[in-house]
Amino acid sequence: MNVEVSEIFFSIQGESSHAGYPSVFIRLTGCNLRCSYCDTSYAYTAGEEWTVNGVLRQARQYRVDRVTVTGGEPLLQEAAVPLVNALEEEGFITLVETNGTVPLPYQRKFVTVMDIKTPSSGEIAKLYPPNIRRLQAGDEVKFVIGDELDFKWASAKTREYRLRERHVEVLFAPVSARLSPRILARWILKEQLAVRLQPQWHKVLWPNVVRGA
Repeated sequence: MNVEVSEIFFSIQGESSHAGYPSVFIRLTGCNLRCSYCDTSYAYTAGEEWTVNGVLRQARQYRVDRVTVTGGEPLLQEAAVPLVNALEEEGFITLVETNGTVPLPYQRKFVTVMDIKTPSSGEIAKLYPPNIRRLQAGDEVKFVIGDELDFKWASAKTREYRLRERHVEVLFAPVSARLSPRILARWILKEQLAVRLQPQWHKVLWPNVVRGA
């Protein structure tokens, strides 16, 4: 079984509760959304076919224990879950970044980082609601915040979905170059929200790098 891959690279994880750790990134090709702030539009098309074993061999070369499978939207590809299962069997700590529009497997070992789209994305209507119920303790939800409306909307959804009570990590990430992390931090403190402020650290480290960072 093959997967279509946009890029495989080694970098510092810039997001999630694993931020700061060296990680292998496997970016699969294709996405069903067109968010206003998307920074990986190059992954919409034009990937290369890889076998699952070929991806595993490439991931092993970097001698680290963390792998992030991302996109685009990785779960659009039929081979994505078998790939992730193979990575888990190899002993990798595996994160899957998804936009929440494709049904999650009912039983899984991998950690899901679900990027629930906020109003400024232009794509809030595309969420697959049953996925919220399928989130497990230890999974993570990311809200990308572009303005105060996004912040209020994401705060309300955090409470509505009872994410913290379900032991799901909640991340509030400011849109790069649109919202200052300092302003978002003030909003979080004012509302006394138990969420993690999540700047994109890879953009701080490598601000002019588009791919492979």
